[in-house]
Amino acid sequence: MIYRLWGVGGAVVLSLLLGGAAAATDLAAGKKAARQCNVCHGKDGIAKNPEAPNLAGESAIYIEKQLMAFRRGERKHRQMTIVAKMLKDQDIRALANWYAAMKVTVELPDVN
Repeated sequence: MIYRLWGVGGAVVLSLLLGGAAAATDLAAGKKAARQCNVCHGKDGIAKNPEAPNLAGESAIYIEKQLMAFRRGERKHRQMTIVAKMLKDQDIRALANWYAAMKVTVELPDVN
């Protein structure tokens, strides 16, 4: 019984370690893929184009859903529809994880 528990625990540890490596690879792929996004959404995920949304710190689930919607034509935008059609599922996932991994800080205005 102890051996079984160790085996399960070992499998969990191994999957976490491999998952971390996969996540790092995914982030590297996301950073690379984001080069095409930098013009509008900014290298730091803060939009330089006033019509583009900030992506830094946004939920990976949200970004992935929106890119999939652009790719399927359910959501339309003159540039994003074209860009999203060229993205594969793994590209979309990597981009979503890249922007979600960015840390955003907020400073509230001092109102007395």
